[in-house]
Order: sequence, then structure tokens, then C-alpha cells
Amino acid sequence: MNDYNESGENQTALLELEQLEKRKTYQMKQPLAYIHPEAKIAPNVVIEPFVTIDKNVVIEEGTRIGSNVTILEGARIGKNCNIFPGAVISAIPQDLKFAGEDTVAIIGDNTTIRECVTVNRGTASKGKTVVGNNCLLMAYVHIAHDVIVGNNVIIANATQVAGEVRIDDYAIMGGSSAIHQFVHVGAHVMVQGGALLSKDVPPYVKVGNTKMSYGGINSIGLRRRGYTNEQINGIQNIYRVLYQSGLNNSDATEKIEAELPASKERDEIVLFVKNSQRGIIKGYSASSDR
Repeated sequence: MNDYNESGENQTALLELEQLEKRKTYQMKQPLAYIHPEAKIAPNVVIEPFVTIDKNVVIEEGTRIGSNVTILEGARIGKNCNIFPGAVISAIPQDLKFAGEDTVAIIGDNTTIRECVTVNRGTASKGKTVVGNNCLLMAYVHIAHDVIVGNNVIIANATQVAGEVRIDDYAIMGGSSAIHQFVHVGAHVMVQGGALLSKDVPPYVKVGNTKMSYGGINSIGLRRRGYTNEQINGIQNIYRVLYQSGLNNSDATEKIEAELPASKERDEIVLFVKNSQRGIIKGYSASSDR
């Protein structure tokens, strides 16, 4: 069989190219999905069957939307995200005071949202719910209204994050944890699975799930992220004053500022403690301080 037409073109190659383009069109313009005509979706976004995309939605390049995902009004989804089946993004808040304000739910670039995750949009309080870049929200995580999640955060399966919580960069939340409204979780924190957090968690520490207590600093995580032994030892010295000196938080922060060398980490911890609205976690577990 001659694969070439009169123009000298390879008919087999042309047919394969045509089929590829059809597959791309099928992916981008999924006939079994509902996409509101006012939604703004980049040309190469992949949309699987039975997806619902509402008006006032923006989805940027390279993102994949799995089957049965629901993306509602106010969603702003960044580049190269992967949203797995059953997730619901930008549903209205579960806040009885919500009166239909024009608010958004923002998902940063390169973020993965696994099965059945729910991310509510903001209320009049902050106007937005934010999940940063390079995050992983595992299956059944709930992100409530006005939550701010930083970059490179991992939230494990079935963790429930209440309204107006803040989780800073590189924090890791263990599975089946629950975080009380307005709690602030600092950067580089690791929280054990099953934790029930009702107090703020200062940066760089580990938290146990029994008494929600300080369990030493997250030294392994810090080393993985390039912190030196000198920096890690400096952080340990700060927390020894804060948790082992017997001083209250106010006196401890004064002692830290007066007696310990200035550093970015020192200033970050002191500022966190001073600004805490709910108070910081208590307790100490010596066996974990390494």
C-alpha cells in the first residue's frame, strides 16, 4: 500500500496527526462536561468527563481537571495543577453570616488536589481563600473560608482546616488532624496525625497529637531544606528558653532578644509569639529534641 498522496505527503502520518488533534480537542472541550461560556480556561487545560465549571472561573495553562470535579464561581486556579476526581473548589462558605459577597478561592501553581477535597471561597472577612504554590492536599481535606495556606505545604488525608486559619510555608499536617478557627501554624512545622490544634504553633517545631505539646524542632525537615547545623542549634536554643526556662512567654521573648544572637529565625519566632492571638502550644518532650 502506498502511504503517500500525490503531494508526496505521508497519509499515515497525517492521519495520526489528525487523530491526535481530535484527542486534544476532546480533552480540552470535553463533551460530557458542563463548562459555563463565561469561564476563562487556557487552551491546553485537560478536562475529563462529568466536570462542572461555573461562571467567573479562571483556569491557567497546563492544569488537569479530573472527572466529577466541581469548580464553582470565584475559583482562580493556577498553572500545572492536578485536581483529582470528586474535588469541589470554591463552594460558598459554611458560614451562616455569608450573604453572597463577591469572593474567591485561589489555587497556586503546581498544586495537587486529591480526591474529594473541598476548598470553600472567602467571606467578607478577608474576601479570599488561598492555597499557595507547590502544595499537596490529600484526599478528603477540607479548607474552610478565608484560610491562607502558604507555598510547599502538605496537608494529609482527612485533615479539617477551619475558617481563617493560616498555615505558613513548608508546614506538614499529619492525617486526620483538625485545626480550630483562627489558629496560625508557622513555617516548617510538622504536626503528628490525629492532632487537634486549638493554639498557635510557632515556626520550626514538631507537635505531638496527645497533649498538643511541643515536641522539639523539626530538625530533619530543616536539614532537607538546607538549614545548617549552626542555624538548627540556634533555633533549639531559642525554644529551650521559651519552653524550658520556666518563664512566661513575655519574659522568655525578652530574654531571647537580650541574650541570644540576632538571626532571621530568632526574629521570626519572637515576632510569632508576640503576635499570637490564641496563645502558643505548651509543653515539652525532651526525647524529641534532636
